[in-house]
Amino acid sequence: MKSLIDTYTLNNGVKVPIVGFGTWQTPDGAIAKVAVKSALSSGYRHIDTAEMYGNEKSIGAAIKESGVSRNSLFITSKLSNSDHSYEKAATAIEKSLRDLQVSTLDLFLIHWPNPKMFRDSDWKKHLQDTWRALEDAYKAGKIKAIGVSNFKEHHFDILKETQTVKPMVNQIRICPGDYNEELIDYCRNENILLEAYSPLGTGKIFTDKIMAEIAEKNNRTVAQVCLRWSLQHDFLPLPKSIHEDRIEENSHLFDFELSDSDMATIDNLKNIVGHVADPDTAEF
Repeated sequence: MKSLIDTYTLNNGVKVPIVGFGTWQTPDGAIAKVAVKSALSSGYRHIDTAEMYGNEKSIGAAIKESGVSRNSLFITSKLSNSDHSYEKAATAIEKSLRDLQVSTLDLFLIHWPNPKMFRDSDWKKHLQDTWRALEDAYKAGKIKAIGVSNFKEHHFDILKETQTVKPMVNQIRICPGDYNEELIDYCRNENILLEAYSPLGTGKIFTDKIMAEIAEKNNRTVAQVCLRWSLQHDFLPLPKSIHEDRIEENSHLFDFELSDSDMATIDNLKNIVGHVADPDTAEF
């Protein structure tokens, strides 16, 4: 790992930059455009968004205005929870392509496996039909890779009953103090890449004294330590910021390495950033 444009290889051979720029909770409009342009100026070439974020149009415009070649970028979006059916998912994919102003997406994910609005119906069939829409878009060349987000093991089992294309990615919350070792092991055994959203624990990590001590010892920020920890575990972190200085700061991850002792200390942190929502009971 030497730079932001080093890559992991997905199980279909597609290469993805090892750090992505996250845009969750980035307001649509000027703020989103400035943040994405700043990320591209800092060397990020992997941009992650979602239909539910409501900022795809601004991100598409920022990419166009940046002057960065589309061929050098990796762009990810995710399906809205309201679009769990074959027809709705197929339509949503076309909308993301239009809003992002691209002819193909590098990666498209099912954002949540079991949205609240489908739990009283046959949500498993909805999930299978939704995945089929992603498969068809992938086979048609509209998407270079397909995957999921917030999936647990039993959700993969549901897809396996009907899938013809295996998921390539599972984007889940992974940060010091909150990560599911069994799920991580499962995905690795299945050759499914783990992308880490909220790698800074939605900011709560900055209040932890142990992380502050490790950062000071390494002459780094807490954010840099979190992201380096993620990379040394072969996760793909998706840091988010709307501040230009922090976006730049978070890109400086390749001129230091955490010791085995520091890694073990961080691994053993528990309950310091809260826990991710359960995808089977979340209120959305």
